[in-house]
Amino acid sequence: MTAQAIGKYEHGESMPSTGVLTAIADALGVSTTYLTGSRDMTLEAVEFRRKTLAGKREEDQIKARVLRLLERYLAVEELLGLTSTSWDKPRGSPWPVLHDLSEVEHAARGLRAHWGLGLDPIPNLGEFLEERGIKVLAMDLTVIDGLTVWVRREDASTTPVIVVNQGHWGERQRFTLAHELGHIVLDVAPRIDSENAAHRFAAALLMPAEPLRAEVGRRRKSIGWGELLEIKRIFGISVQALTLRCEELGIFSPALSRRLFDEFIRRGWRRPPYQEPCAIVGEKPKRFERLVCRALSEGAVSADEAAELLGIPVRDLNLLMEEPGPKRMDTEAGTQPLQGPFRMP
Repeated sequence: MTAQAIGKYEHGESMPSTGVLTAIADALGVSTTYLTGSRDMTLEAVEFRRKTLAGKREEDQIKARVLRLLERYLAVEELLGLTSTSWDKPRGSPWPVLHDLSEVEHAARGLRAHWGLGLDPIPNLGEFLEERGIKVLAMDLTVIDGLTVWVRREDASTTPVIVVNQGHWGERQRFTLAHELGHIVLDVAPRIDSENAAHRFAAALLMPAEPLRAEVGRRRKSIGWGELLEIKRIFGISVQALTLRCEELGIFSPALSRRLFDEFIRRGWRRPPYQEPCAIVGEKPKRFERLVCRALSEGAVSADEAAELLGIPVRDLNLLMEEPGPKRMDTEAGTQPLQGPFRMP
C-alpha cells in the first residue's frame, strides 16, 4: 500500500478491499470492526514516556489500541446514561517550572491541596485519578512504562488519559501514574528536562517531604532492610524511588545512596521485571470493569458483549459475575512475601 492510498482511506475518499482492510487491522493490532466503525474522538498531544519505540508503526499500534479501549469505555458510560466525569483541573495548573526542579515541589503541594489529599499516602492512585476525571487504562506495553494522551470528542471537550503498563508491579505503576500526571499539570520551560521534572513531581506527590522526614528522620548515614521495606509499604513506592527521594531531600547521604544502589543492581532489581521484595500487586483500573458488570446486570449488554468489552472469555466473565458465597475466596494478595535474608551492605 502506498502512502497516497492510505491517505485516501483516512479521508474517506476511497474504501479498502477486504484483504487490504484485514492487512491494516493486523498491522495495527485491532479488529476490522474498529477500523470501519464510526468515531467521534481523536487523540491529541500523545506523549510517550520513553522514546525507545521501534518506530512510527509501533506508536500507531499503541494509539489505535488506546482509542479502541476509550471507545469501549465511553460506549458503556453512554449505555448506562452516565456522563464522563469532568476533568477536575487543579487551581493554578499548569504550574510553571522555569528555573529549577525545586519549583516542582510547589506544584505537588498545590495539587494535593486542591484535591484535599493532605499529606497522607494515597492508597489507590489509579482509582483516585479516575474520580478526578482522568481516564486510566492498563495495557500490555512492551518497551514503554506509560503514556499520556488528550482525547478530543465531537463536542470539542477534552479528557486526559493515562495509560500504564499492566505487566509492571504496583509500585512501578503508581510512579508511572504520578509521572504522567506531572506531564499534565506542569508547564516546563524548554531549558529544563521535562522527564526529570515529571520524575521529581511523582516523587513529591507520592512521598511528601514532611511525612517522609517524620518516618525516616532528617539525616541518615545507614538504614536497615526491615525499615526500608516498611517505609516502602507505607508509601506504596519502590525502594529505589524511596532512596532517590531521600537523597534529593538530603535525608540520605550520597555514600548511603550509592551503597544502596550498588546492592539494588547486585540483586537484579534494576532490570526487568524490576521485582523487589514485598512487591505490590498492580493497580489495575477497576471503574471500567465495574461499569461493564453493571451494564450486564441491568440488561444493557449481553454476556457475549460484556466479555468482548472486557477482552476476556465468557467463562472468566461468569466467574467475575458470580455472587458472593461461602466457598468463594479472594485469592489476590496485597504484597509478595519477603524472601531470603537481607542484610544492609
